[in-house]
Amino acid sequence: MLAALRRIFRPLARFLISRSLPYPFVSNLLRAVYVQVALEEFPVQGKPQTDSRITLLTGVHRKDVKRLREERHPGLRPPRAASLGSQLIARWTTLAQYVDTKGKPKPLPRLPTSKNEITFESLVRSINTDIRPRVVLDEWLRLGIAHLDADDRVVLNTEAFVPREGSDEMAYYFGSNLHDHVAAAVHNMLGEPTPLLERSVSYNNLSPEAVAELHHMAKQHGMEVLKELNARAMKLQERDSGRPGASQRMTFGVYFFCEDEGSSEEGSDE
Repeated sequence: MLAALRRIFRPLARFLISRSLPYPFVSNLLRAVYVQVALEEFPVQGKPQTDSRITLLTGVHRKDVKRLREERHPGLRPPRAASLGSQLIARWTTLAQYVDTKGKPKPLPRLPTSKNEITFESLVRSINTDIRPRVVLDEWLRLGIAHLDADDRVVLNTEAFVPREGSDEMAYYFGSNLHDHVAAAVHNMLGEPTPLLERSVSYNNLSPEAVAELHHMAKQHGMEVLKELNARAMKLQERDSGRPGASQRMTFGVYFFCEDEGSSEEGSDE
């Protein structure tokens, strides 16, 4: 278990050091998370959660427990641009009126020329009426998510909302996606009922050309699965909206990683 934890911490330590976040800062943050998890997820039925018990569970000093219990920590909320962008692309790549016969997103006229015409403006208005479509378009043009063709149509360059490096949107997905992946693995490690899907394929002794081929294959088939689940989830969400008990959320993701094991101390012969 210690070896597994050391491996998990390694890429996080690399990221934290690269962002000039020193160990004492991260240690204080982890201390607060320990206290919060102990409070919320390890109660004793019929008894209050005392500072002494939290100290016993976590090893955090009682005076720190008292201080941390009084602090308020904001939750991870999706930035408006990330929430709107992902919803727009989900509709544009899924709903029948926005895709061609091959299931590819159609180029959309930027502005309507007739009543009830499907346009980029109507797409944005179907989700949000507070933000002007032109503001969304300008941001997408800047990020390279879309471009304008010779006929002043908006053409989608990517079938996913890809935030720019270092942005609030990227930070949100970094926290959200890693949390859900680790939470699924912990669910299975703790032997919780109904194990969650958490699978991977790993090979070594591959050439750069072989890795590039597998990366392309993973991207292609991964997007196909994501689009299929997206379409079904959208329909189920519309069906369940307002129903009693419709309070569940889900995440399904794919990832690909590669490295040169010759430069890693954690190389494997598997």
